[in-house]
Amino acid sequence: MQTHTQEHVMLKATLEQWRMFRAVVEAGGFNQAAQIVHKSQSSVHHAVMKLENALGIVLFENDGRKVKLTEAGELMLRRANFLLEEAKKLEAVATSLQHGTETQLRIAVDIIFPPPLLYNVLNKVSQAFPLLRIELMETVLTGANSLLKSAQVDIAISPFTLKHGFSEDLCEIEFVAVAHPDHPLHQLEREISTEDLKSHRQIVIRDSSTDRKGEAGWLGAEQRWTVSHVRTSIDMICQGLGFAWLPLAIIKPQLNQGLLKPLRLNNNSLRKSILYLCFEDGDRLGPAARTFIGELRYQTMTMPKADGILTHD
Repeated sequence: MQTHTQEHVMLKATLEQWRMFRAVVEAGGFNQAAQIVHKSQSSVHHAVMKLENALGIVLFENDGRKVKLTEAGELMLRRANFLLEEAKKLEAVATSLQHGTETQLRIAVDIIFPPPLLYNVLNKVSQAFPLLRIELMETVLTGANSLLKSAQVDIAISPFTLKHGFSEDLCEIEFVAVAHPDHPLHQLEREISTEDLKSHRQIVIRDSSTDRKGEAGWLGAEQRWTVSHVRTSIDMICQGLGFAWLPLAIIKPQLNQGLLKPLRLNNNSLRKSILYLCFEDGDRLGPAARTFIGELRYQTMTMPKADGILTHD
């Protein structure tokens, strides 16, 4: 009979000690940290002292009335941040397993994603999970990923990949430059150049992220109106107030009704933008979230190219 030996490695530091260490760094001192973590100043100081003794390194040095990280402390902080975040994720996974099916699904979706397709996916998920509450946040540019990073949503459909986490090509969206049929650009009766566009008002859409205020679309026009939603842009263009690059899938009704007309550009008359399916940690997603992802993949794969959305093979 074979015998197996296993080496048990005893950790020198506890998660609680690392948490106290980080609290002191973030608060700028032991007294301030004690207020944040709701412990006495002596217990916070004791936890950090035990951590230093266990590791055999000095983490802090005095800097007047404040404490400052040593060079070793700076290195340890980076590792501690990762360790504490992973511990947080581990507990979230356990909570998900404990509760089974989630009661709420929070999704951030960039406004260029075709609404009928999205509504169809949401309806399928609701049919499968009748008691599920769905919270939908419509975003622009980096807004979806910003909500995902701050844990305000579980899943994002975004024009940008995640630096850390999961990102998957979902589909390409076609954009077309349009204006009202009576707009002066349509009266040129020739191909429209970039110089022609510069002398007319462009309607652009503002980035919905609080971190980065950008604008969507070609930005060469000298006069611009910036709005927060694609619906506002469409309304303005239909009233002859400017031109814009707009998602073909969304403006098909206005094109069919003759309220919008594609501009006859001499180059780049059609543009494409990739949308990505993003989430932070797949292990934390419950059955409803996984059903949403599966249905989303299926719907985007089967959507005809003529509808303004290009699928990836």
